Amino acid sequence: MARRTLGVLFAGSLVAATAAMAIPVTPGPAYDGTTKNVQINWSHTKRSNGFVDDTWWALRTSCAPEYLGERLLCDTMGRLAGAASRTFEAKMADDVGLPLVDHWGLMTAKNSPFIRSAHVETPLGLEAVLGFYRDALDKRGWTENDGALVEPDRAVVAFTTSDGPALLRLVRQDNTTIADLALRKTLAATARIQPAPGQAKLFLGNKTDEAADIAVNERTVRLAAHAGEELIDFDSATDKLPDSQKIDLPPGKYKVTLKLKGSAARQREFEVAANETWGLLVGPEGAPLPVRMY
Repeated sequence: MARRTLGVLFAGSLVAATAAMAIPVTPGPAYDGTTKNVQINWSHTKRSNGFVDDTWWALRTSCAPEYLGERLLCDTMGRLAGAASRTFEAKMADDVGLPLVDHWGLMTAKNSPFIRSAHVETPLGLEAVLGFYRDALDKRGWTENDGALVEPDRAVVAFTTSDGPALLRLVRQDNTTIADLALRKTLAATARIQPAPGQAKLFLGNKTDEAADIAVNERTVRLAAHAGEELIDFDSATDKLPDSQKIDLPPGKYKVTLKLKGSAARQREFEVAANETWGLLVGPEGAPLPVRMY
């Protein structure tokens, strides 16, 4: 009798669960940004001279459920993804030695013989992000230099540290604050990644399984699947890139469009300063992954 009751109850629960999967729901603010997945990648390269080169990137995607069952799955996946991202954040911040602002949707980081850098994109307002970094960097013993530029949609703050000069650049764009923090080390970069004096250098790569087009202003470069995907992992990989994937740019802001085969184009504005070197990868779902290399 007990077994039959359990069977009836179990069958009933299956019916209820199946019905729940089909119940429409209205997505609200609490679910619009619910994390469904966190895609994480970390590479570690040790060279013959003992130098170590580490690169991290992570991308959060969101879930907008249309049915109750999907919402339940989104909530479960969100909790699992949150735990994974916290572990990742702790390791990245510890290994790179740079703070990481909360609520990021995309982040990249680099710790090479030449630089420590972190690129973070967050929905938090510029004022809140600036306050976070000023407080976190002050606790690390960094000294803010005079002459900081702080505007409603932009901030540039230089710091003096025991390890060398550092720079924080914040830009507000499309309801997102883009934070670039970099500490250039005393060891000079190799000629292969150094930009020409007064210029910036941009390397292009594709980490996806599909062909991709990257347009920087009016110049479009077609990248085969996985073309140049290792360029940010170690500087010697840039030697293998064709000239079409190496772009010299005057400092300034550039419109960048990424288009994966079979998907909609993604656009954004990308800023480079004089004497900077960047890698720009086409990431999952066509997301741009900028990594400061020098």
